Formats: sequence, structure tokens, C-alpha cells
Amino acid sequence: MVRFLRKGVLFALLFAGIVTPAAADPILMFLLGIARDMVISHVAKSSFAPAPEPVPDVARFYPGTSVEPDHLRRLIDDSFPYLNDAQRREIYGSLKEALTDPKNAAVRGPMIEYFADKALTVRAAQQKLAQLSSGEKESLAAGFRKEINTLSVEEQTQLGELLRNRLLPIPSDLNQMLLAAFDTPR
Repeated sequence: MVRFLRKGVLFALLFAGIVTPAAADPILMFLLGIARDMVISHVAKSSFAPAPEPVPDVARFYPGTSVEPDHLRRLIDDSFPYLNDAQRREIYGSLKEALTDPKNAAVRGPMIEYFADKALTVRAAQQKLAQLSSGEKESLAAGFRKEINTLSVEEQTQLGELLRNRLLPIPSDLNQMLLAAFDTPR
């Protein structure tokens, strides 16, 4: 018991800094050094550990992709501004239905890529048409007048309906010019 008490006092004095390491038992000093190193390495690991990577909420994405429904909705709104809200919701609904269909699991990624490519192409075409000068738009409308004469009556009717319903990705002023082409005598 005395030996245990002596080692306890020695241990307390060592930590207090009163007894020099040379006077302490070498094996005890070795074990204390290992314990100190373990404590220091544990503190260093916990303070410098990188933050864990955030785990994405899988429920927000279309299955098997990293695409969120909000991204597709925004793409539709940005690429098809000439359509009204109901028409854009219809596009989104159809696309969402196709993407959530289990039969399309293997092709979800390519479907999204294809749709995004077409939507961006439509947006680029709209922007290019919007940048045309009024003279260029009138020239385009004149060429359109000539071309509609080559279409059948049924095709002319379908094209006229598309223009009246604003279903073509063209600026509204150009849409009006093309509609006027139907009213001019041929």
C-alpha cells in the first residue's frame, strides 16, 4: 500500500511539475509520454478534422439523377416565356410523369439531357430573333409570305393556329408580322 501511495504522490508531483523527469521512474515516464501523445493526437484530430461532406437529400432529386424538379421548372420558365403559365405547367407535368415512370429508369439521365439541350436551343433561337432589327424582321416576314403560298391549305391552317395561339418561340412583334402574312392577298 505504501508503494502504491508513493507512486500516486510521485504521479501527482510529476503533473504538478515539482519532481523532475530524471527523478521519476523511467517506465512510468514512458507510459505517461504515450498517454500525453495519445491525448494530443486525439485533440488534434478532432480540432482539425474536415467537416463531413453534406449528404444530398435524395428525395429532392429525380431517381438516379442529380437533377432537382425546381431546376427543370426554372429551365422551362426561362426557355419558354412565350407560353402561358398553364402551358408551361403542362410541359413540366408531362416531363415529370415521364421521369418518374419506373419504366424510364434507365433513360432518365439522357431524357433530361435531351430536354435541356432542346430547351436551351429554343431559348437561344428566341434571343437571336429578338435581336433582329425591324428591317430584318420585315424581310423575314416577306420571305414567310412567299413560303406559306407553297404550303397546302391544311398546313397553312395549322401554322396560322400555332401563330394565333403563340406556340412558336418567336418574339411577339415578329409573331404579329407573320400573322399579318396570312391576311395579305396572295
